[in-house]
Amino acid sequence: MARASILRGVADRWVISDPLERADGIVVLGGRIDVRPSAAADLYKRGFASRILIAPNQTALTRQLLLKLGVPAEAIVEFGDEVSSTYEEARAVLEWAKSSGAKSVIIPTELFPTRSVRWTFRHIVAPAGVRIIVHAIIKPPGYGVENWWKDESGLTGFKNEVIKFVYYRLKY
Repeated sequence: MARASILRGVADRWVISDPLERADGIVVLGGRIDVRPSAAADLYKRGFASRILIAPNQTALTRQLLLKLGVPAEAIVEFGDEVSSTYEEARAVLEWAKSSGAKSVIIPTELFPTRSVRWTFRHIVAPAGVRIIVHAIIKPPGYGVENWWKDESGLTGFKNEVIKFVYYRLKY
């Protein structure tokens, strides 16, 4: 019982989710095609932004999913050029924000990447005057903060994100 309480507390402290507010765009990061596009479409439909930005490494599939979820084609914008990491995505969003005049973006992501995504985007993009809003997708398939240690993908995801966060802090 104490173990579960401690592990739940660790996740509660690790996971970050900023209050949602209207933004200039919703950024769909590469990866987790099963979760991120649908979260972005939901935010779009709820009126949090009029554009959804998609990374080029999954453009065709992400665009197809967004269209199927009811996002109009004219609301889908590609950003970047052959990005392969959160750091490269942040640099590409910075360039998009500069060229479009955007002042804020929402980034929906699963529970454990929230901390490294927020740090990376605030480190790279925010100094240009762009507000970064990281939105935790509360229930990714398979686990949540209340039981992540019972699921292999939860254990692996948490471990990988802690390592990535430390790596990014040291490298960038």
